[in-house]
Order: sequence, then structure tokens, then C-alpha cells
Amino acid sequence: MTYDYIIVGSGSAGSILANRLSASGQHQVLVLEAGGKDSSLLFRIPVGFAKLYYNRTYNWMYNSVPQPHLGGRSVYAPRGKVQGGSGSINAMIYVRGLAHDFDDWAAAGNPGWSFADVLPAFKRLETHARGASTFHGGSGPIHVTPMQGHTHPITDTYLRGCAELGYPATDDFNGPAPEGAGVYDVNTRNGQRCSSSFAYLHPALKRPNLHIQRNTLAECVLLDETRRAVSVQVLQHGERHVLHARREIILAAGAVDSPKLLQLSGIGDPALLARHGIALRHALPAVGQHLQDHLCASYYYRANIPTLNDTFSSWGGRLKLGLQYALTRSGPLAMSVNQAGGFFRGTAEATAPNLQLYFNPLSYQIPRNQKASIQPEPYSGFLLCFNPCRPTSRGSVQIASAGAADAARIDPNYLSTDHDVREVIQGSRLVRRIMQSPALRAVTVEEVLPGKAVGVDDEAAMLTYFRQNSGSIYHLCGSCAMGPDPATSVVDARLRVHGVVGLRVVDASIFPNVTSGNTNAATMMVAERGADMILDDA
Repeated sequence: MTYDYIIVGSGSAGSILANRLSASGQHQVLVLEAGGKDSSLLFRIPVGFAKLYYNRTYNWMYNSVPQPHLGGRSVYAPRGKVQGGSGSINAMIYVRGLAHDFDDWAAAGNPGWSFADVLPAFKRLETHARGASTFHGGSGPIHVTPMQGHTHPITDTYLRGCAELGYPATDDFNGPAPEGAGVYDVNTRNGQRCSSSFAYLHPALKRPNLHIQRNTLAECVLLDETRRAVSVQVLQHGERHVLHARREIILAAGAVDSPKLLQLSGIGDPALLARHGIALRHALPAVGQHLQDHLCASYYYRANIPTLNDTFSSWGGRLKLGLQYALTRSGPLAMSVNQAGGFFRGTAEATAPNLQLYFNPLSYQIPRNQKASIQPEPYSGFLLCFNPCRPTSRGSVQIASAGAADAARIDPNYLSTDHDVREVIQGSRLVRRIMQSPALRAVTVEEVLPGKAVGVDDEAAMLTYFRQNSGSIYHLCGSCAMGPDPATSVVDARLRVHGVVGLRVVDASIFPNVTSGNTNAATMMVAERGADMILDDA
């Protein structure tokens, strides 16, 4: 079969590309998805993400290689294996990133990617509950809902505590003044997840020129003798097929699988490919390099007032929440568990916020099993978590074999720079400082973890706790980085793979640097921008 465009991956980026490239009706578009359809109610109900956390049907459930700076621990890296990708299984926090993140993209030699350049795409993709404005869209497919006014009462206590200490407050992390403490926005509509699959792809699949093949694993991209991408080899129901593209092949398989697919196609570091017996088609050493992520640690607290722990722990409480959601599409089941947080400066000398916080009116674990769900701690409790916004540690994604079915070797190389270590100390101090505010002290019985084992000035103990207990926030990016130099990047400013015709990468792997905040919104923006570029070049 031959199509105009073949999109590999129906995740946050791929779903948008599918809609945009097929909208005119002039192009035959095929989407390849390794997983199945997002038809389960678990994808609609916001707290359903917990039951997808360790579900191999819908989740690749990757793990990193052991991390030397985290005590040799392997870090869990869930990735969506379903229509909608990781945007179907995430916690739905909608944060674009700070303006200087994108200005840095442009300053690194990527014209057209400054914040002023990308803001129109952010606005185009969203319908914000507050309506259209200078900073927000009012008619886009992705519905963005502030959780303000709907959060648990203890969330207001956190906000009061930050104000008591003189930290700024913000009512919009995606607005003109995002610094400070506030309540997060989520991409939900009427209490249900509003993923790019639901918002972009589902409506577009009614078009006769848009096709999707699910449960189909892309094995490699085939190049002709002129180094043009012409076909994708796939494995579907145990049989191999070759699908052809007249115009372009677009990889939107994410920060793990887009570089993996390039390497399996003979595009990458010659030494790596030779090691696995893959014929070199195009030397591009940066493929899989520059991997970045956000690493966070949670501090657990026991409260002297009720929190969501109390509600989630009892049959009566869960029944009440279920009825509230079923009847009104509101309440805790309609929101993210990460209700508040903010962007803060770790030192007085910092020129911009360098730490992100999350406040959860619930302290919980998610047991590692196929039927996992949120398991609250057996007391009234809450969490305060932090992560550095712009870590400088850089890792890699490399194929582990020549087989497409084998998971790639993921090495984020966490906490490998002095910069990142310093910011971990800053974040630890920030959490403790906020917890000493009068408002939070009044409702806190004790710090359960890390507790007295980590003194307020014991930097070594702070760092040890972080090394032993931190985890990914699942913001992997940068492994097919955008840049002008083929020696250090994979795609140019128009997302074209250096040295290969008819092949682009459009997903979080192209980020030159990780954004400050949750990466899903920025990934969707990249897809909107990428669609414009592809159509401009058609």
C-alpha cells in the first residue's frame, strides 16, 4: 500500500499530525500504532491513570539501566502503548514551560522556536476555560481546565503557607507571570481526559483519507539509493509488510522509540550500528544522545486534619467519590492528584525559577501489579515533591539488539553534574522552608519521610535521600535533538532529519533542552508547528 504520509506513532504528537495532515482531504495519511485503541473508560476518567501505571497491555513499562549516581537503581519509565501514547496514561498536568525555555531553543540555532514564535501554536491547540486572550486560545481541540476552586481544602493551606513566606502567587502557570505558587491546569473536558487522541484523532478518523493500523510495530524505515525515506517495514499479527510513502515519513514514536527506530534503520552512530550488525545507511552520531528528564523526590507528611487519604481509604469515601463523579463529572476523580505546586527560585541569585513543586492532598503509593490503583498511606497525609526544572545531566537511548521487539537501552545518566546536585540541595531546602510556614505547621503532625534522619542543614543526608528515593516524572526528551549541526543534533529547525530526504521527527525527542514543567503541552505544540512545516513543504 502507498500513502502520501506515514506517521509512526499515534501519541500526543502523532494524533495531531494525523488530523492536520489529513484535514484538506488531498493527502492519503496512514498512522501506525504499536498498541491498541483507547476505548477503555480508564482512559477517560482522570484517576484511571493509576490502573494503567503497570499495565503491560497499554504501557511499554520500560526501565532505565542502573544509574550510578542513584545508588545503582534502575528507574521506571512508563510509556504509552496505546492510541494517544503517553498522553493517554499521564496525570494531565498542562504546563507549557517557561518563556526562556523556548527562547533558549531559538538561541541554540533553531530559528522560529522562540516563545513568541511558538505561542500562536500553543493558543491554536487549546480551548482554555477562561476564554481567548493574549496568552490563551478559545477554540482549539484540547480543552484546558483550571483546578482552582475545586481542590481539596488542604491545598489552600499550602498556598497560604507560600504566601506567608513571601513567595509570589500565580493564577496561571501558562500566563504572563508563571512564577510562584498556584493551582495547576489540566487537559480535561467535562471531567474527562482530553488527550490529543480524543481531541484530534478520534474525530479525524471519520475522514476517508485517514487510515490507522493498530497493533502494528514499525521495524525500520527504508531508504532508497538517494538516501530518501520511501517505506516503513512493519510487523502486524506476525506478518511483515512494507508500506510506501510518496511524500514523507514522520516519526512520532517518542523520546525512546523514535531514536531506536532511526538506529534500526541504519541511521545513527556507526559504531553502535556495527556492534549490532546493522548496515549503515547514514552516519548521524547524535541519534539517541542528549536524553534528558525531570527527576523528583517526594516528602511525606502526616496531617492533623482530614486529607484525601481519609476519603480514598474507606469504602464509604470511595463510594461517595464515585457517585459524585458519575452524577456530576466533578470531584477528586475528575482531577489530577497533583493539585497545586509552582515554580520557585532556589537561590536569591537565580535569574529565573529553577525548581518545580507539586502539592498533593494525598500521600500514596501505586503497588507494582497489573491491577494497580492508588493506595493511600494509612493516615491523614499529603505530599510535597520537587524537581529541578532544567537539569544539565545528559544521557542516551541505544538499541540493545537488531530486533525491533527488544526494548532500547535507556540511560538518562541522572544526577551526573554538579549543577544538578546543587539544585537537589536547593529543592530539599525549599520543601523544608515551605513546610515551616505557620499555615502548614498548624496542620502537620510530623514529616514521615525523610523525617528526622535528614536534618534541616544536613546536605549530605538530603542528597542521600534523593539518590535513594527519587524517580522520574516521565518527561524523557531530547534524544533526537533539534539543531543546526549534524554532528551534535538529529533534525534541523524544520524537524527534517539531517542528511535524509523525506524523513522528519516530530515529538518530544526533538527538544534541544527539556522545558521547565510537564512536557506534554510542549509536545503537542511541536506537533502543531511540525504539521505547519510539512504542509508548507508539500
